[in-house]
Order: sequence, then structure tokens, then C-alpha cells
Amino acid sequence: MRMRKRVIFTNSEFYHVFNRGVERRTIFMNQKDRFRFIHDLFEFNDVEIVRNVQYYANRNYGGPTPIVGVRTEGARPRKALVDILAYALMPNHYHLLLRQRTEKGISLFMQKLAGGYTGYFNTKHERSGVLFQGKFKAKHVDEDSYLRHILPYIHTNAVDVFQKNWKKNGIAHPDRALRFLEKYRWSSYPDYLGIHNFPSVINLELADELGLAKGKEQKKMMAEWLGTPAQKMQNIYDFTFDH
Repeated sequence: MRMRKRVIFTNSEFYHVFNRGVERRTIFMNQKDRFRFIHDLFEFNDVEIVRNVQYYANRNYGGPTPIVGVRTEGARPRKALVDILAYALMPNHYHLLLRQRTEKGISLFMQKLAGGYTGYFNTKHERSGVLFQGKFKAKHVDEDSYLRHILPYIHTNAVDVFQKNWKKNGIAHPDRALRFLEKYRWSSYPDYLGIHNFPSVINLELADELGLAKGKEQKKMMAEWLGTPAQKMQNIYDFTFDH
């Protein structure tokens, strides 16, 4: 059995954070669940206790296009625990790319996120008990090349919804897969293309400072990533996260 090395979180460092549902169960049953989790990414990213997350979430459920990041007039400004650079939601797991801003910021953020979403999910779906498979997993993104590869890695996870087993067999229709990713709301990829999706969740200013690809360059990088030979792609995914 391979033991996972314990990660010590350091301020201003980047980490790939991920987890799945207990017993690989589905943790996002519908669009409202996915929206709630993304909403929680925004609201729980705060050093202070969030007392009105249900109020904000209920308000935002009303329209055909959910809005994240809208707060009542006069509300105190947030002090973020982490910078979120990327995310992707899949039926039974999620991926995040985080930079820690405050001491123990990632641990506190993930504790609030898991507890808040589990409470919502259990209430809504009339269940009890743990939702996630133990504590979240994390890998230190300690090299520039790793940072630039983890972005397409996270964003291409959604291709599984478009075509199963694509990492083993290769993409059957790369152009169609690319168009699918552009319209997949439950990742940060559309925002990197300049499509207004959930821009309040991620720190695009930090992405600019780091020189991460955006717009046409991001789309070109994704096209190249999807064109990677199947065996090499499978090796990358197996190394990063064992589904």
C-alpha cells in the first residue's frame, strides 16, 4: 500500500486539493448542488465565521443564471483564507488549485467548505453521516512547470462527462470536446477564456501576475492537452489522482 506523504501548508505556496464522495458516491446530484458548492467556495473563503450562507444561497437560487459573489449593501469586506486559481466539479469528486494566504488558511477553508456543504447536502437529500472520503487530499505544486500543467489537468476532468474512458482510449472528437468544456459551467475554464461564468470565485488577477494562459492561449493549450496520446495522458492522470 502506497503511503501518501503528509503535506505541510505554507503561505504563498500553491496546492492541488481534491476529494471524492465516501464509497465513491455522487456528491453533486443536480445543478442546485453544484451551484451551492461553488457558492460555498466563495462564501467560506473568509477568515471570519460565515453566518448567513443560507441567506445568500437562497437569494441566488431564484434566477435562471445563478450569481455568486453578490452581497448585501454594507456587508463587511471578506478577508480571504486562500486564493482559488482553478476548480472543477465532477459527479463524485472535485479538484481545486489553491494558494494559502493566511496561517492554516487551507485547512480552515477546507474544514468550513466540507462541513458547510455536507450539512446542506444531508438536509436537502434527507441523509446523515459523512459525505466525503476522509480528509481532503493535497499535493504541493512546487514547480513552475507543475503549476502550468495542473490547470489543464483540472479543467479537462470534465471531459469524462462528455466521453467516458477518454484518458485510456484518446479523444474521439477533440473539437467537440473543446466546445463542451467551454460550456461546462462547473469549472473555472470558461472564466479563463473570458466567458463570464463565476469570476468572483477565482483570482484572475493572480493568474495574470503568474502569466497563466488566458483567452486564445488558454484554448490553444487545452487543444494541445486533449491531443496528447492516450497512454501518456493516462499516466499523467494516474500519477495525479487515482479515481
